[in-house]
Amino acid sequence: MAGKPGGNSDWQMETKAVHAGEFVDPATRASSPNLVMSVTFAPERLTGFSARDEQGYEGFIYGRVGSPTVAQLQAKLAALEGAEAALCYASGVAAAHALICGRLSRGDHLIIPDANYVGIAELARDTLPRFGIEVSYVDTSLPEEVEAAIRPTTRMLWLETPANPTMKLCDIALLSRLAHERGVRDVAVDSTYASPISTRPLDLGADFVIHSLTKYIGGHGDAMGGAVIGRSSDLEALNLEATVHFGGVLSPFNAWLILRGAATLPIRMRAHEKAALEVAQFLEGHPAVSRVFYPGLPSHPQHELARRQMRNFSGMLTFQTKESGLAVAQRMVERLEIIHYAVSLGHHRSLIYWIGTDDIQASTFRHSGDQLRRYRNFAGDGVFRLSVGIESSCDLIADLGRSL
Repeated sequence: MAGKPGGNSDWQMETKAVHAGEFVDPATRASSPNLVMSVTFAPERLTGFSARDEQGYEGFIYGRVGSPTVAQLQAKLAALEGAEAALCYASGVAAAHALICGRLSRGDHLIIPDANYVGIAELARDTLPRFGIEVSYVDTSLPEEVEAAIRPTTRMLWLETPANPTMKLCDIALLSRLAHERGVRDVAVDSTYASPISTRPLDLGADFVIHSLTKYIGGHGDAMGGAVIGRSSDLEALNLEATVHFGGVLSPFNAWLILRGAATLPIRMRAHEKAALEVAQFLEGHPAVSRVFYPGLPSHPQHELARRQMRNFSGMLTFQTKESGLAVAQRMVERLEIIHYAVSLGHHRSLIYWIGTDDIQASTFRHSGDQLRRYRNFAGDGVFRLSVGIESSCDLIADLGRSL
């Protein structure tokens, strides 16, 4: 379909990843998506000066409102999640900020996991209260805690599954049904760890899906981006304020890089899962390792939920060592040859990082009472977060062995 984005709902995921949102350019017959870096566009009819006046205009006028390359990526993401629409932002945190602050107002109540991605945890603790948005932190793996936290003013339930860094899962279908029955308007799921290849939250009853495109969907560690995916009516209402007024828009160049990365997402996720399972099995049997949390292992406390909810167990795992984690981390910095001791995740290369409990409690989670005890029971003095890439698992195992 020359000039029109592809995205047939009957296509398999492998085909959607390659072709959804893309088309053969009608002017040049280029097969690959165009990179359109223009900030401004010449409209085909008179429009007003404000972005408000562009509502209903199908073309492009100004890059902060919309651009062709970003629009192609948005169409691809919507197809991968089985959604009506998607909006892209400059980072995963920008996407989360757009959704939370675009949907919530003073006096509204938000429920989020008591341990989740640090960027969202810090936004909720440090920023939202200044604007009168109340936040409750619960263990979303326990439906009874979620139910007990719901108030008449609760407008959003924020889920993250698997959770960063605890690897806890939550039952999206059960919690979405529970929240909606209790009058919660929005259920939003950060599905970055899972990717659309593993889990499609909208099919399970959620209203929004959030991705850090920097991770699995981009997949190569060379482009930052984020996305909010959901119903067209919700995103149209969100777009003017959360995109145009907040201004955290995605660069067309990054969109083009992420488009290229997304094409191989299904085959990369199969490689991530295969290598991660083999590495997790190695770690579980290693005498220097005390615990491993990977959804694909029968030892994971929520393995049965993972089997029901995830079509792919992804490449993320957490583990603890019997020896001081700081000492092991120092050896990793010195001895690792293949795995990079570095933050981030979901890249084609493997990445590992030590997350010390005292550090993350002081900087991010700031738990107290039962929540602090619960986190320390899980994490001890800290955990290693390992993002398994697509390298040979034999090489990764040998690399880890030199440090353990």
